[in-house]
Amino acid sequence: MPKSSERARHVTVDPDGPLLVEGPVEVVGDDGAVCVSHRFTVAICTCRRSRNYPWCDTSHRRRTKSRTDHAPAPDSET
Repeated sequence: MPKSSERARHVTVDPDGPLLVEGPVEVVGDDGAVCVSHRFTVAICTCRRSRNYPWCDTSHRRRTKSRTDHAPAPDSET
């Protein structure tokens, strides 16, 4: 519980991206390692593709989504 003089941290959830957390933050990994950031906003990776994990480096953007519909691609001939 934060001290009474501190306000709650603001966390923004993006289903296609990282968690954005108002800093500073400490992240404790599953191995017990502690990562600290003193930035005013921190992007925490949720896809685990970041080379700088637990911090997001936008590696998730390089992954292309599979097409769920069966329509031809816009530049293909029919």
